[in-house]
Amino acid sequence: MKDIAHPIDRALLDDWQRDFPVVPRPFAELARAAGTTEDDVLTRLADMQENGTITRVGATCAPNTLSASTLAAVAAPIGQIEKVAAIINEDPGVNHSYEREDEWNIWFVATGPDRDAVNASLERISDRTGLRVLDLRLMQPFNIDLGFKMGSGDTPVMHAAPRALDMSAIRDGDKDLMNALTKGMPLVAAPYAVIADQLGRTEAEVLTRVTALTKAGVLSRLGVIVRHRKLGWKSNAMVVWNVAKDDVYEAGTQLAALPGVTLCYERRPVADVWPYRLYCMIHAQSREAAMSVLENARALPALEGIEHKVLFSTRCFRQTGAMIAKEKEAAE
Repeated sequence: MKDIAHPIDRALLDDWQRDFPVVPRPFAELARAAGTTEDDVLTRLADMQENGTITRVGATCAPNTLSASTLAAVAAPIGQIEKVAAIINEDPGVNHSYEREDEWNIWFVATGPDRDAVNASLERISDRTGLRVLDLRLMQPFNIDLGFKMGSGDTPVMHAAPRALDMSAIRDGDKDLMNALTKGMPLVAAPYAVIADQLGRTEAEVLTRVTALTKAGVLSRLGVIVRHRKLGWKSNAMVVWNVAKDDVYEAGTQLAALPGVTLCYERRPVADVWPYRLYCMIHAQSREAAMSVLENARALPALEGIEHKVLFSTRCFRQTGAMIAKEKEAAE
């Protein structure tokens, strides 16, 4: 793992990947906890964003609540992977894309304000690349809230399963607010006031809505979003399991609780092409460490003898916040 030598930097990364203060001067709260000044915290976070240690200070939104998203994949011909990846990343709905060790070698997440926007994104990518696009929609999450502790040894620290969602808490304007938060908060003393001004709202309104969306589980995490590869978590495997539909819940529950499994969810299979329903991610500092976690997963009662594939990621092409609202909508 990359050594984060300064104790204040380590504290900012370790302590504030979630539960970021929802107060007018949040970085002053971080400064008090770390024993430094607000200006020092802002400078350190800006430096870490500049050098790629973190992507942003911002939010993640519970899947398919205020917006829509899907995991997708294409099988790019060898020799055209970079070209195809560039085409995919030109689409405004794509916020994550990776090369993985498989025939289906480019994997990406398509996001948008609604399902129609995601469908349009996939259609554009298929038309422009000339390739079939697998649309692997989320069916149910078991563990999708990931953080990376600096001193956690060989595997990241896991976090609890997602909270129950209260969709009745959503109000007009929440989509634009979440769009601003997922892009990243401004690194200034009063970031909520800046966001409020951008949206034509008051700071008090923004603070109230952030608190309400967090309590409702719609805003799933607010804090420092790290680049795990930059910090040493470079051996990352997506493992897909051909679990029968009726057995997915038991298998997913067991898998999500296994140390070293960082993400776990059920996705819709694609008939005659991709039969796998259960997915998990293993983030590790070495391939050997990742394979050790996989061996433990294979020994779980619900997964013993189950057909599976291991797709290690080899390159990260893009990693940004999700698009929740169209730009013109967010500006209104």
